[in-house]
Amino acid sequence: MSVDALIDRIVKLQNPTVVGLDPNPAAMPPQLLEQARGDNPFERAANAVTAFNFALIDTLCDIVPAVKPQAACYEQLRYEGMRAYFDTIRYAKEHGMYVIADAKRGDIGSTCDYYANAFLGKLALYGESLPVFDADALTVNPYLGSDGIHPFLKRCDEFDKMMFLLVKTSNPSSGEFQDRILEGAPLYEQVGRAADALGEGRIGSFGYSSVGAVVGATYPAQLASLRKALPHTFFLVPGYGAQGGTAQDVAAAFDARGLGAIVNASRSIICAWSKKNRPAEDFAAAARDEALFMREDLLSAIGHLIGEGN
Repeated sequence: MSVDALIDRIVKLQNPTVVGLDPNPAAMPPQLLEQARGDNPFERAANAVTAFNFALIDTLCDIVPAVKPQAACYEQLRYEGMRAYFDTIRYAKEHGMYVIADAKRGDIGSTCDYYANAFLGKLALYGESLPVFDADALTVNPYLGSDGIHPFLKRCDEFDKMMFLLVKTSNPSSGEFQDRILEGAPLYEQVGRAADALGEGRIGSFGYSSVGAVVGATYPAQLASLRKALPHTFFLVPGYGAQGGTAQDVAAAFDARGLGAIVNASRSIICAWSKKNRPAEDFAAAARDEALFMREDLLSAIGHLIGEGN
């Protein structure tokens, strides 16, 4: 199962982290933008993004199990940017990395089917069934209800993929709606329990299902309570690093084996060269150093990761 493939790679590398490939041209190494070629500014910027991502993947693939490219960073660069998104996913998978497409998709009816085809499934064209972006997993917004979830669930079953439902997100205003009390419990908890229920019958050898949950590191108390309430739900944990979450904050997301979650960091790793005042030419090496620091920081809080399945 897809969730087992992710956990296997986490255990092999002793690293429960995912790097968010969220490039912002305004914050990228300037030499990449200067050297990029193209027929227009969008194409040049997209080619610079591709070069940036490829260099990061090259230097991180042996120590980091997964990457999470945020679709919005690429959509802002028009169709040229979406080509960079496609190429980034393909290149990461060629280098053995697990790819979580961070697109937070959710809709109703046929529109949801189209999203599911694009990120997790295949499309019938000219007598062939062809993968599109072909990510390993996708973030999904469940707040439209079950008809906005089941098309993704169907593709997960059919093509051995995984999805992460937004449950308790890391942004400061998440509580405006997610913390509202519904039938005696916060809405986010109700959504989390729905995710755990959807995972029944889809549980892999480590005891976790192909229906995961996004739970932010910036709310450690809620993270701890959800870990207890959702024993078979694998967590994607944003908010570490630049958003203020610490290793101690995320420790409650893990079980006694050190499994059960993968922690995301984006800017703190891909912009490490700038934050650490290193030369722009050292951006990939700086990212590797920061990724190694994050790994050791997390392991100091959760311990060695034990890989035997249940």
